[in-house]
Amino acid sequence: MLQVIVNFIATIIILIGVILIYDARIITDKIFSFGDQNEASSGLKILGWIISIIGILIMLFSR
Repeated sequence: MLQVIVNFIATIIILIGVILIYDARIITDKIFSFGDQNEASSGLKILGWIISIIGILIMLFSR
């Protein structure tokens, strides 16, 4: 039962990372109001990638 819960949480973490990767430009436009939004969207994409990898590692090592 605990393994199912951990896998569910890891799936949610992976989903959040993927959303950050694909919607980085939209999130940057809504949240940040400074001029250089290319760097902010690149930062969000990198953060989403790292969050997705963390979720994948949690899922991998929970077995």
